[in-house]
Amino acid sequence: MDDFITVINVGTTITTSGSSASATIPAPQGAQSVNYPYFVRVAATAAAYIKIGKTSATATTNDILVQPADAVILRIPAGYTKIAAIQDSGAGKVNVVPLEDA
Repeated sequence: MDDFITVINVGTTITTSGSSASATIPAPQGAQSVNYPYFVRVAATAAAYIKIGKTSATATTNDILVQPADAVILRIPAGYTKIAAIQDSGAGKVNVVPLEDA
């Protein structure tokens, strides 16, 4: 068994500002209807707060803080389809990519 992950499907990028912005969480390759948990890697070019949601998501400064040059791996539960981000003190980009164990 290995501990490697693969990024095959295209991710998404959210440009942050003083207002929450959201996007659809990218699914792993071949997922017609994602109804199982999977993982995404979230990285930011500037400090940003992120939040996932079922049909919508709105990030606030009380959510998960992602620092620049750092990344978090999130487990996406079944039914969650949105991710949102809001800047901490300056605008930046939040990149979200699906991870695969292939």
